[in-house]
Amino acid sequence: MKHICIFLLISIFPALICFAQKAKTKVTIQGENFYINNKITLKGKSYQGMNLEGLLPNSRMVQGTFDDLNPETKELWKYPDTGKWDPDRNVTEFIASMPLWREHGLLAITLNMQGGSPQGYSKDQPWHNSGFNADGSLHPKYVQRLQKILKKADELGMVVIVGYFYFGQDNRLADEQAVKNAVRNMTEFLLKTGYKNLLVEINNECNIKYRHPILLENRVHELITLAQSIKLKGRRLLVSTSFSGNHIPVDNILKVNDFVLVHGNGVSRPERIAEMVQIIRDKPIVFNEDDHFDFDKPMNNFLAATKAHASWGYFDYRMKSEPFEDGYQSMPADWGIHSARKRGFFDLLKKMVIDK
Repeated sequence: MKHICIFLLISIFPALICFAQKAKTKVTIQGENFYINNKITLKGKSYQGMNLEGLLPNSRMVQGTFDDLNPETKELWKYPDTGKWDPDRNVTEFIASMPLWREHGLLAITLNMQGGSPQGYSKDQPWHNSGFNADGSLHPKYVQRLQKILKKADELGMVVIVGYFYFGQDNRLADEQAVKNAVRNMTEFLLKTGYKNLLVEINNECNIKYRHPILLENRVHELITLAQSIKLKGRRLLVSTSFSGNHIPVDNILKVNDFVLVHGNGVSRPERIAEMVQIIRDKPIVFNEDDHFDFDKPMNNFLAATKAHASWGYFDYRMKSEPFEDGYQSMPADWGIHSARKRGFFDLLKKMVIDK
């Protein structure tokens, strides 16, 4: 039987939504461990004496749905071979690379409906990359691209951490009510897709400069609990938010989140990664952004997190004067594994979780 597509007339978002007959991949949490389809992840796996069971090795691939709605900056992202930016090409090439990532042992990817800086790190963000309209309703083309990725991830047995907001783009929403609308609309949409391979990251690094106070660390727990309160047939999504590198989550968030998201940016000593895990230890801990590499060394942030029994996430962007093949966050992206850094990460991951 084919997937059944039906038109849903939702007041916030009239769109064509294709529902899978039956989700193939379901993520759950038991204690400090992740389970996929009721089986602990990486069952029986170890590496150099490190227990890998229950972990969720991941990579920051936030630009899968990327576009630029600002005509003045769109030319910044043109492909070197065509001289044009193309959001459909971007998502098509993204999806084509997903099986390769999975073959190397990647279990999860992080997306974001407002992406991340397409220049790696940016002081200003004049581009307009947002899956939300000013009132918090969903942008149809962003949702269509997201659906394609979710479908492929479900087929591959991969988990998707779906981020909602990114600093520098949250100003695309008019006010606090629009932010709440966006949380409700996005959460309802994700539930209605029927996919169960989803985790939610309300916003990227909630302790950074957001325009709307409700997205900052002292109040974002309100949005976490809002998303958790939304149910469909008794099912809700697992929800958290992330913090900037080397930052320990605050208590008001640790009390309500379903899992812990932290970043390793700014952490140059692997020992500090392990220390962060020991301080936080309570729920599953996921580093879903870290721009430290050293994959050929006997100890690095990836291995330190794993040894401390926390999931680690690779973050790579195109640095100054580097070729098109480098970086996953910089736009346009080469979604393959064609640079030395990418090969370093994926080769180590494969050695840890796939190779005997």
